Amino acid sequence: MSFLVSHEWSLVVFMGVISAIALTNLVAMRRLGRHPVLRESPAVSVLVPARDEERNIVTCVESLLRQDYPQFEVIVLDDDSHDGTGRLLQAIEARSQGRLRVIRGAPVPPGWLGKHWACHQLAGEAQGKLLLFTDADTVHHPSALQDAVAALEAEGAGALSVLPRQVVGSWGETLVIPILSWTLHTFVPFVLPRRTPTAVGQFMLFRRDVYAAVGGHKAVRAEVLDDLALAHNVHRAGLGWAFLDGSRRVTTRMYHGWRETARGLAKNLFPVFHYNIPLFLFVWTWLLWLAWQPLVVLGLRLANNALPEEILAPAAVTVGLSLLTWALAAVRFRLPLVQVPLYPVTVLLVTGIAFRSLLWHLRQRGTWKGRGIHVQGDGVA
Repeated sequence: MSFLVSHEWSLVVFMGVISAIALTNLVAMRRLGRHPVLRESPAVSVLVPARDEERNIVTCVESLLRQDYPQFEVIVLDDDSHDGTGRLLQAIEARSQGRLRVIRGAPVPPGWLGKHWACHQLAGEAQGKLLLFTDADTVHHPSALQDAVAALEAEGAGALSVLPRQVVGSWGETLVIPILSWTLHTFVPFVLPRRTPTAVGQFMLFRRDVYAAVGGHKAVRAEVLDDLALAHNVHRAGLGWAFLDGSRRVTTRMYHGWRETARGLAKNLFPVFHYNIPLFLFVWTWLLWLAWQPLVVLGLRLANNALPEEILAPAAVTVGLSLLTWALAAVRFRLPLVQVPLYPVTVLLVTGIAFRSLLWHLRQRGTWKGRGIHVQGDGVA
């Protein structure tokens, strides 16, 4: 029993460390909108790849056209959509007074993933000194572009990415999506110099020369996680990468409903570990243990006194610190507070999705929006 008590206190120590990281990040993770406005405004090309986005595209594009930035263009690429995306884009373009340009995407060539090819084409059409790649399911505050450019200059960076506010609708989304913000806010110590850059592909702003210097999307054309790959390339080249909290300026609802959420996350949860199976297994086993073991201990102790009394305190502290980290992320990023006490369910569900991701990628059967997500040789699996 002494081993079990010692183990419980080791969990307290671990949770104490990551709770300290989360508390520090309340200050250390800089927020978009806190940098001084620039006197000069370099021209920005806002680039949006869109495939089967009729549900989101109007709100996204209209929010971009309302930006209060003085010099920008918006270019949307219709990536062989099979729904009403193209028709909706044509209608917006017709009334945009030349502020929106819609282009049709060319067929995806061998060796490329679809979205990366779309972004590559968009970059080739852009005229601005700065390139903003943003997803079609994002919505932007009128000052989002102004604040992002100001942050890029103030940070002295060659490129930056921000974490948008993740909007949820269904219970499936509510239980699962918060783990993305929680992970970044709890495990990434932004107070320390970053050896490995962080990125979210929903919003990435590049200086044009930096994007070209690292080879752009062509250099990462077969990477499932192009955002992290681009960030790594910029960081490795010593060109400066910044990552900020953009939750007050950019929002997104990535998925609608449980089925879409599970499929969307399964696309990414194994690649984020660089396909390292031992690391993947360790992390998800540890997170599952951390979320559930103290609760099981408390339940056994309170139900029938099956465990020693001295185990009660460390188990309760571990649960309390876990609740603290989830609550801090929920408040910081305006996530549903109802999810906080349900965090063990969140971890259980996401662990299941993660193992689905593992099987997808090992079998190379993953698809998204009708396309394969694996490049084999000169083609896409």
